[in-house]
Parts: sequence; C-alpha cells; structure tokens
Amino acid sequence: MVNFNLSDRFIFVLNRLRERLWVKPLIVCILSIIGVFLAKVADQFSGIEFLPSVEPSSIKTLLGVLASSMLAIAVFAVGSMVSAYSTASSTATPRSFPLIVSDDVSQNALSVFVGAFIYSVVSLIAFENSYYDEGGRFALLALTLAVFAIVVVTFVRWVDRIARLGRIGMAISKMESVTVEALQKRVGAQDNAETFTRYPVAVGLPLVSETIGYIQRVDFDALEQFAEVNEAYVRVNCLPGAFMTPDRPLAYLYFPEGTQDDADIDVARNSFVVGEDRTFDEDPRFGLIGLAEIASKALSPGINDTGTAINIVGTLVRIFSYVAENASASAEPALERLYLPAIAIDDLFEDAFSTIERDGAAVVEVVVRLLKGYRSIAEMGDEEFRRSAVRRAGLTLDRARERLEFAADRERAEAAKFW
Repeated sequence: MVNFNLSDRFIFVLNRLRERLWVKPLIVCILSIIGVFLAKVADQFSGIEFLPSVEPSSIKTLLGVLASSMLAIAVFAVGSMVSAYSTASSTATPRSFPLIVSDDVSQNALSVFVGAFIYSVVSLIAFENSYYDEGGRFALLALTLAVFAIVVVTFVRWVDRIARLGRIGMAISKMESVTVEALQKRVGAQDNAETFTRYPVAVGLPLVSETIGYIQRVDFDALEQFAEVNEAYVRVNCLPGAFMTPDRPLAYLYFPEGTQDDADIDVARNSFVVGEDRTFDEDPRFGLIGLAEIASKALSPGINDTGTAINIVGTLVRIFSYVAENASASAEPALERLYLPAIAIDDLFEDAFSTIERDGAAVVEVVVRLLKGYRSIAEMGDEEFRRSAVRRAGLTLDRARERLEFAADRERAEAAKFW
C-alpha cells in the first residue's frame, strides 16, 4: 500500500485553487450566511434581560447601508483587480498572471466585500420577518458592527495593495519568491547515482505518461514507497517543467526478476502530475524563465527600460547565491531506491541569462551589470558555478563586442572582465 504525500499534494491543490477568484468569495459567502443564523442562538441564552435594548431601526439602517454599498464596492473591486491583472500581464509577462491573481490581499478584499453584501441582504430578510428576539437583535447588531470594522480595515489594506499589484516590481518580487521556494525542494537533493550504475536505462521498464503536457509535480515519497513495496528501483527521467510525450518516459522501473507483473504500475504513474501548463511550485527553471522574459520585454525598443533589466539581474544574482549556498548541503539519504537527476547548473544559467544577454548586448549598462553579476556568482560558488559564470560572461562580452558601436562603451565593457 503506497501512501501519497498528502500534505504536499494538498498544498499543490490549494495553490491551484488560489488561482481561481471564485473560491474565497464562495467560502466567505457561506460563512456570512451561517453567521446570520448563528445570531439566533443568542435568543436561547439566559440573562438576556441584562443586555442593552437595541432599537430595531438602527439595525435596519446599518444593514441597509451595507446592502446598498457593498455590491457597488465589490463591482468596483473586480474592475480594479482585472485592470491590475491586465497591466501586470502586459508590462511584465503573461507567465506572471497566476502569481498576481493569487494575491491574498486582493482576493480577501473581494471576498469580504461580496460576503458583506450577502450578509446584509440575508440579515435584512431575516430581520424584516421577525426572525430575531431581543437577544438575537443584540447579537445581530454586534455582528454587523464587526462586519463594518472588517470592511473598513480590508478596504484600506486593499487600496494600498491594488495601487501596487499591477506594477512590475510586484511581479518580480512574487516570481523571485516562488523561484526560491521551488529551489528549496530541489537544491541539495542527494546524489545517489552510484547506486544506479548497475541499472542502465536500457534494462529499465519505461513509465510513460498517458497525458501530453508539462510535469507539474512529482511525489518522490510515493515513488520511494512504491519501490520499497515492490523491492524495485526507480530512475526518475524527467523533473517538473519537462514536456512529456508518449515517446518520452517519465521514469524507468527496475524490478526483481519475475515480479514485474505483480506491480501496479499506475501507482507509480499517479505520482506524476502532468498538465497543460507549467507551474511554479516545483519548477524553478520556469521562474527563472519568467524573470528573464520580464527583462527581455523591458529591453525591447518600444519600452527601453534598462533599469528594470538591471534590477532583474540583481534579483537573479540573489537567487543564484541561494543555489550556491545550498548546493552542497547534505541530507540524510531518505530516498534510497529513487534516483533523481541533479539540477544542471548550466541549464539554470541558460534559462536565467541567455535572453538578457541577447537583448541587452547593445546597452553597455546592462552588459556591465551582467558581468559584475557573473563575477559575484563565480566568487560565491564552487568550481562548477565559476565555470558556468565565466562561460556566460565570455558570451556576454562577445555579444557586446559585436553590438556596441561606441568605442568608449566597448572599453567600459572590457574593463568589467574578471577572468
């Protein structure tokens, strides 16, 4: 019996739900309706006669204000959020849309506004039909005042967030955060390649995806349990972010002789989640590509925003500093029957910097910032990091020599050479 990693799977599903605008408002609407009817419970308490007397007209007035204003505010909020999403997608990159739309502050604000509207309408209906006695009316008044306070605080926070949400800096910050989180799941993973020298690909059973698309998630713990149950070994062939087709195996399985037919291959296959789009959760290369796309768009002739490109180079240096600091981290060998391909440092550099090198080769400020960034990365990592950084720096300088027309700019670029 294989137990899938429910906590990681729950987080993965939760992240997908966060990208849907309707989920939180629906939950808050249900809670608001429950709150309306829970106020009735106050009628059952003893000591009601000691409660202050509540004027019914005051409750009706408060609920009327909520009902008449919250729907308009909710519609306004939706319009502002859609405008911010559109701006972020056009000024940054369309790949940033899932990160922007899952912003908690804006989603919580929309949920509160819609929930307050539903609460006020349902409360008015119940109140006008004499659903509450004295205790219930007092509880309803207290609950309504609490809703008012929540709406005011939420609105103030939302105004500050919506002013920043569509800005390119917000997209860069969110993309950096998810990229580092994805790297945390892969950097420092054990390298047990020596165990698999006796299990070449040619003798393994190919595990093929039934869906054409990108690997979004791999449950490594479930694969390890599958291997233990069947006394087998698993060589993972593709990591999250890889595009899968029927001719490209997800993994190779190695069973003891005569036991292959007894294994439930679907259990291993279900450890891989394949979908139409790439996700940021476990795919750090997707985050690096997204950051590079933002810089590339900023360097386009129509925008010509070198400052954003230079800022992203600094962001990428921070990300690579994390990789360098944790690449040699050793962990307990928890996955003894599972082989995971190591992260290719050259591929990370290619994803992060190639488009910036190409589009910024004619801008001396970008060239110099790239070379300084490569120097920093080369000094903070091991020999593999230095080798990759020097290689990319050489390509950057070669491009600059061909693209920079002014002699002083070429001299400035040459002066930044560090190898």
